[in-house]
Amino acid sequence: MKEKTEHWVENPVLRGFHPDPSIVRAGADYYVATSTFEWFPGARLHHSRDLRQWRAAGWALTRRGQLDLEGNADSGGVWAPCLSWSGGRFYLVYTDVKQWNRGPYKVAHNYVVTAERAAGPWSDPVYLHSRGFDPSLFHDTDGRKYLLAMVWDHRPERERFGGIVATEWDEATGCLRGKTRLIYRGTGWGRVEGPHIYRRGGWYYLLTAEGGTGYGHRCSVARARSLWGPYEDSPHGPLLTAHDAPDHPLQKAGHGSLVETPEGAWYLAHLCARPRGPERRCVLGRETALQRVEWTNEGWPFVEGGPLPAVRIRAGAAAADGLPAAEAAPFPGGTDLGLDWQSLRRPVEESWCSLRARPGWLRLFGEEPPGSPFRQSLVGRRVQSWHCSAEVRMEFSPTEFQQEAGLGAYYDGAHCYFAGVTAEDDGSRWIRLTAVMGGAAVLPDGGRRRLAESGAVDLRGTLSGETLRFHYRETGAEDWTPLGPELDATVLSDDYGALTFTGAFWVLGAHDATGRRAPADFKDFMYEEQ
Repeated sequence: MKEKTEHWVENPVLRGFHPDPSIVRAGADYYVATSTFEWFPGARLHHSRDLRQWRAAGWALTRRGQLDLEGNADSGGVWAPCLSWSGGRFYLVYTDVKQWNRGPYKVAHNYVVTAERAAGPWSDPVYLHSRGFDPSLFHDTDGRKYLLAMVWDHRPERERFGGIVATEWDEATGCLRGKTRLIYRGTGWGRVEGPHIYRRGGWYYLLTAEGGTGYGHRCSVARARSLWGPYEDSPHGPLLTAHDAPDHPLQKAGHGSLVETPEGAWYLAHLCARPRGPERRCVLGRETALQRVEWTNEGWPFVEGGPLPAVRIRAGAAAADGLPAAEAAPFPGGTDLGLDWQSLRRPVEESWCSLRARPGWLRLFGEEPPGSPFRQSLVGRRVQSWHCSAEVRMEFSPTEFQQEAGLGAYYDGAHCYFAGVTAEDDGSRWIRLTAVMGGAAVLPDGGRRRLAESGAVDLRGTLSGETLRFHYRETGAEDWTPLGPELDATVLSDDYGALTFTGAFWVLGAHDATGRRAPADFKDFMYEEQ
């Protein structure tokens, strides 16, 4: 008799900026949806058949009619989408956060879209409410459906994270019906959010995130005989946390969702982060990991090995038709940028981002400068390793200093580095390294050099742990020339300055304040991990 082979999963399974995972199984297929915030398209999807090998499967929100992000604040946009599957149909509920960090109010609108296939097409959105964020949809065994979310309490004398509310949703009309009820206030750890309900053995299990999405993060479990409660907290403490193990490689563990395999095994998909350096900053952002879950004799779930997230877990036998490892999407090529790429706040359209205007090149027409929450001409792909590089060839002929295009390392409008070709007042062409830290622009030492008046320029950025370095090379040159000094890469993280929520990107961008929309052409982009 052939011995069954045990296979293993190495965490994180989705590296780089992939937070707030919502996992679901549809037949033999597993899907994960993750937050995308201000990046377009929204609600990134990954697919697997064995929980080991994952590949990008596109996005759910691909049209402006589903998601209009122009004007959204940095780290606003799509928060914590919840993916579910019932009756042969996929459902995705999500929050579009318009404003979150100015004053006591949050402007957070919740919607639902549906599709027969995860690949789409996904429906137009149905508006649900704006009570809070982190919505999820629970499909009960009697066919009724319930919307859950955390409720945001703006009143000065109240805790902002006001608890978990539930409302029945009528799919036929698209409307919520009946009274919205507060069903859970949390364990007392604080900041309860990210609710998901699962029904098992006559119990309703409520999985939540607590502690905020930082180093105090955790997953907690409560249960009740009725969906409406009252809920009792697990006597075993948190399901998952790294709060008490500051040296563990996987930190910020929390915000999870559960899935059951056809064989009856259970797994928890959750976010985590991998800090580096004395400041414990996470340039790669919050990533997605998996943990194996068992059940006690009393019917409580627990993470195999304890609540500390494991770097390596058992995953059972690999699927015979498992998916190949994801490959980097080519650039440029075809009629779109490929699944590695996203744009900032707006859909890719020929009017500003074209692979047809000059075949073999990507043309960006310069519009608003970095920091604008509206019409930037900027595309990017995630940084997924602490040791990686990005390289591209660019042709750009600026005539004024307010025209600039190049390669950048980007976290948000207030935290980025940009190696751009521009012009000085006399019309001469220069390359300039701009460091934006906390919103203030700095020219690092050696970060400004004169270029030939025409010709292509090769640009390279290299991330080496906590340091970042830019180089350039003009047409005909064999060697790379350093541009500026070694830079602090940890600026590009959730942990630098105010708490925010995304991750580092390599970006290509062009801006032009003159109104002429000067075009910049890019080709032969390469992203490599060492």
